[in-house]
Amino acid sequence: MRSTMLCVTTASRTSTHDSASAPRHTSATALKSSPVTLSLDIGGTGIKGMLLDPKGKPLSERVRILTPAKPTPAAVLKCIDQIAAALPGFDRVSAGFPGVIHQGITYLSVNLHPRWRLFPLAEQLEAQLGKPTRAANDADVAGCGAVSGQGVELVITLGTGIGSALFVDGRLCPGLELGHHPWKKKTYEIHLGRAGFKRLGRSRWNAYLLEAIAQSEKLFNWDRLYLGGGNTKKITAKLPANVAVISNNMGLTGGVALWRK
Repeated sequence: MRSTMLCVTTASRTSTHDSASAPRHTSATALKSSPVTLSLDIGGTGIKGMLLDPKGKPLSERVRILTPAKPTPAAVLKCIDQIAAALPGFDRVSAGFPGVIHQGITYLSVNLHPRWRLFPLAEQLEAQLGKPTRAANDADVAGCGAVSGQGVELVITLGTGIGSALFVDGRLCPGLELGHHPWKKKTYEIHLGRAGFKRLGRSRWNAYLLEAIAQSEKLFNWDRLYLGGGNTKKITAKLPANVAVISNNMGLTGGVALWRK
C-alpha cells in the first residue's frame, strides 16, 4: 500500500530487546488496550515483530528471526507464522515490506526473491493469520514512527538495501525509491547498502554517506533527515545538526499509522 496517509505519530521510541526464538507474552491488563496491532518488519537480514497499543507503544518485546537464505514468499511467511505464535493476542496486522508495494501487492524487492513479483502480501497474511492486515513499504512505516509532522522530513533506512520516505507536515509523499536512483555512476543502494559497505570499508562508506546526505538536502530541501536501519551502527562520521539516527524499532512502532484514515 503506497497511498497517501497522514503519519503524525505518538509512537514510543523506547528500545526493546530482541528474541530469536523464545515466546514473549504480554499481560492481560496490557492487552485490554485494544485494538492490539501485530507489527511486522520484513527485512533482507531479519524479520521482526512486536505488539503495539493503539498509540503505537510497545506491548511486547521485539521478536526477531533471521531472514531465510532463500527468501521466497513461502519461506518468509513461515517465519511470520513463528513470530505470530510467539506474540498472541493481536486484533490486526501491519507489515512493512522492503520494496515497491501498492495496495498490499508487492511489485519489486531487490533484496528478497523474484517470486515476490505481484505477490498479494496483505491478502495472504490476512488469510494466514486470520486478522485484518495492511502492508506498506518498510521505510514509509519507519517514517511514520519517526517524523514530527512539521515541515519537510526525509527518512533513509540503511540496511541490506536503502529505503526512503518523504513527508510534508506529516503526510507521506508516496512512491519515493531513492535507493535505486543513479548516483556516482551507480545507485545510492549499490554504494550505501550492505554490499557497498563491504566493498568500500567503514571510512570510505561514511564519507559517501555524508556526500549522499548533502545531495539529498539539495534535492528535497528537507528540514530534518532521519537515518534508520541496522547499518546506522556503522556510522562514525559527524552528522549535521538536523540529521538524527533513529531506533531500528521505528519500522515496527510506525505500524499503527497504516490503520489511520
